[in-house]
Amino acid sequence: MVLLGEVFPDFTADTQMGTIRFHEWLGDSWGILFSHPNDFTPVCTTELARVVKLIPEFKRLGVKVIALSCNSVDSHRKWIEDIKSYGEVTGEEFPYPIIEDQARKLATLLGMLDPAEVDSQTGLPMSARAVFIIDPAKKMRLSILYPATTGRNFDEIIRIIESLQLTQKYKVATPVDWKKGDDVMIDPSVSDSEAKSSYNNIKTVMLPSGKTYMRIVPQPLDA
Repeated sequence: MVLLGEVFPDFTADTQMGTIRFHEWLGDSWGILFSHPNDFTPVCTTELARVVKLIPEFKRLGVKVIALSCNSVDSHRKWIEDIKSYGEVTGEEFPYPIIEDQARKLATLLGMLDPAEVDSQTGLPMSARAVFIIDPAKKMRLSILYPATTGRNFDEIIRIIESLQLTQKYKVATPVDWKKGDDVMIDPSVSDSEAKSSYNNIKTVMLPSGKTYMRIVPQPLDA
């Protein structure tokens, strides 16, 4: 199990695009790895088709995308045709790799196995719907585990990436339900004097405690 802030494990894996070494494949980019319980399953098919549509957004954010499913590369190639058909995707090449993990080695290493979901043919547990976001330093910045029966919200994943990239660049935090362009909050590690030298429009919310930790500012314009 990888913890937040730890270096994400490097690994070698086969995909329908060939063999990849994860850190080398990621390079200096942000990355998102998302896993699936099985090929030819309904929820997974909707998710992978959605990711195809979102590739321009991920490119805008400088994020490389890779998927994983507990099946073979040959199975992935056949499944991709269903994904493309469902998503009304045109073009020959599928835009991102899908990792083969029949032996569940990566699913086990990364703590992704769902004990409630077992492959009917092999009796082996299948991967949960995991989401891992990795930064250019190869550190894990976020992990989410969904049960196999619940599809992910990729709008939320895009929102998370925008928040991570913003808060890495500036000493701010994003409040509940924040969306790109909304006001942000000055990080508690920033002193009042430093905040005043960095921001002109600080709105301090007065609270019963008398503490002035709720310091709201517009999102930096170049973010």
